[in-house]
Amino acid sequence: MKKAKTPPPFPTREQVLEFIRESPTPVGKREIARAFHIAGDRRADLKKLLAELSQTGAVDRGRKRRMAPPKALGSVAVVEISAIDPDGDLLCKPLDWSEERPPPRIILRASKRGITDLAPGNRVLVRLERISADDYVARPIRKLESGPARVLGVFERISGGSGRLRSIDKRNRGDLAVLAQHEGGAEAGELVIAEVLPSTRLGLKQAKIVQRLGDGSAPGAISLMAIHARDLPTEFSEAALAEADHAKVPKLAGREDLRDVPLVTIDGPDARDFDDAVWTEPDTDKENQGGWHLIVAIADVAHYVGPASHLDREAYMRGNSVYFPDRVVPMLPEALSNGLCSLKPGEPRACLAFHLWIDRKGKLLRHRLVRGLMRSAARLTYEQVQAAIDGAPDDTTGPLLEPVIRPLYRAYEALTAARAARGTLELDLPERKVVLDDKGRVASIAARARLDSHRLIEEFMIAANVAAAETLEGRGQAGLYRVHDQPDPVKLEAVRTFIRGLGQGLSLAKGQVITPAQLTRLLVQAKDLPEAQLISDIVLRAQAQAIYSHENIGHFGLALRRYAHFTSPIRRYADLIVHRALIGTLTLGPDGLDEQTVVRLPEIGAHISMTERRAAEAEREAVDRFTAAYLSERVGATFSGRISGVARFGLFVRLDETGADGIVPVSTLPQDFYHYEEAHHRLVGRRTGQVYRLADRVKVRLVEADPMTGSTVFRLIEDSGREPAPSRPSRPRARRRG
Repeated sequence: MKKAKTPPPFPTREQVLEFIRESPTPVGKREIARAFHIAGDRRADLKKLLAELSQTGAVDRGRKRRMAPPKALGSVAVVEISAIDPDGDLLCKPLDWSEERPPPRIILRASKRGITDLAPGNRVLVRLERISADDYVARPIRKLESGPARVLGVFERISGGSGRLRSIDKRNRGDLAVLAQHEGGAEAGELVIAEVLPSTRLGLKQAKIVQRLGDGSAPGAISLMAIHARDLPTEFSEAALAEADHAKVPKLAGREDLRDVPLVTIDGPDARDFDDAVWTEPDTDKENQGGWHLIVAIADVAHYVGPASHLDREAYMRGNSVYFPDRVVPMLPEALSNGLCSLKPGEPRACLAFHLWIDRKGKLLRHRLVRGLMRSAARLTYEQVQAAIDGAPDDTTGPLLEPVIRPLYRAYEALTAARAARGTLELDLPERKVVLDDKGRVASIAARARLDSHRLIEEFMIAANVAAAETLEGRGQAGLYRVHDQPDPVKLEAVRTFIRGLGQGLSLAKGQVITPAQLTRLLVQAKDLPEAQLISDIVLRAQAQAIYSHENIGHFGLALRRYAHFTSPIRRYADLIVHRALIGTLTLGPDGLDEQTVVRLPEIGAHISMTERRAAEAEREAVDRFTAAYLSERVGATFSGRISGVARFGLFVRLDETGADGIVPVSTLPQDFYHYEEAHHRLVGRRTGQVYRLADRVKVRLVEADPMTGSTVFRLIEDSGREPAPSRPSRPRARRRG
């Protein structure tokens, strides 16, 4: 009788981690079991070990439960060339790297695309191949920028008449010298773009003005700063404009006639492009008592913007529209964005419409997509609709209240019940609304209202987006998904540390996979605490960034397995891609997704994720500058607020009145040596024991508000009302021990 073989020893935690780190691609449980000869009952132990590694953040668990070292980069990314190594290889870093640990090492290799002239400072869209835990090889897909470094700033003259360029970048506020021969006719106070010249001597760096943008103090200059600082395309090619001007509304042939359905658009009062319309009625199916039949009709942009057209190239380059308080930088020319693609009342418009059937609990039962021709019954605003349902209809909403508006709200109640049942992440994210007067100057800044009418449209759009994703995945059709990964376990641990430090009995489960519902329960428990908004901010910081991807990993925040953006093709290129994918897979016309685009989907997803971040940064910077302009007339005034951030160099304070954020430099705090305790989000005075902690209420005096950079500086006022004594600038104020 043969003696049974002794199984090899079960691998240690470190051995499994080493195997995952050394693998060039993510690995699953099957590969790990095979590598360590794990079989039978010991597979349960392996499963337990892998779950522990995932929960503690030692590995990232991705698609199909495959494991990789933490924060593995995607297959396509935007990188910046940072240096040339001794062997002549180009070294890169991920453009949006935000982790505290050093970024992985990326070596840029040549490709067959013939991209040349790459040098440090260039940004490149690349395809990545992981060769070890912290090493990648990148192949260039497209060079994103080249040429000398450019600076956006205000041209000024100093004593003696010499020219100076004052940068508007608050992270790099150094001046540059502008010699007379490099002024380009610029006048003092003008907003200009300049190229930084090679340094040939000691002293200030020099710049050459290459473009004049107008008066830097004019009302429209603030948006111009954001537009040019982020290199947002603003001009359309003549060929693209010609295509837009020649577009026509299609005939009814081959389309479903929706012109007699009283679809309505509901948008903000200042909206100009209306790309979605809604309508609903009780479902007549006896098997679906209490259910609803919804129609979500979206502008048929794919009819006007074909693959490989001039319009398509312009839309892809922009990626999305960008919205400022005083203007819009559109993705499509005005002839389409505010014309044929805008669902204006009383005018025939081409559309893609989802028929959606939900039960009384809001569950999506089935759906059908059609290509249609519609005629909007009314252009309504959120405030109008909310007032109507609250008992104050006007001349427009009055006749629509019973046949259209009330059924919309009843269907919305069902969709809200479904949202609650699946347990979504409900973050309180107040937005600042900048109100301008008729001269373009800031009249007021206030929190943007959140009405049930806003939430109604959101829920209808989510339902249509889910239907779009289900259609793509169900038919095996390539497309782009809107994906949102699970939160970083390390950042979740920071949330736990913070809420424990509050001493309010708040907790977040540990040792298990966190769900959106658990985070929402935490926010509900904290909603009456003074720190509620700060807790919401910290939970938000722990979230992964939502992106566009050709691979579906689900949407954590919405607690959805499938989600794709379908409802805003006028302002988002992702939605246009989804429209084409649906048209192709459902044979709704000849303008579906072409094979060339299918091959490029990873590249497209990375590109439009980047343009989305670019737009968000530009919009945020513009609001910061408008806010600083508003506050600049109140320098010396006292405000109440909360500490919204703590760093070694000072405190960030958010004002109650405007939501503006500014800094209190550590050098202006009461004289002491302040120790930064990162884990507890606080500064502690070594001599006095004075503590300044995240979420503490404070009073501050406004010292500086600079509309050019969008920066604000405060000085803390002590409880007695006496301002802290000034301290010597040369004395060090904060450092991290160890």
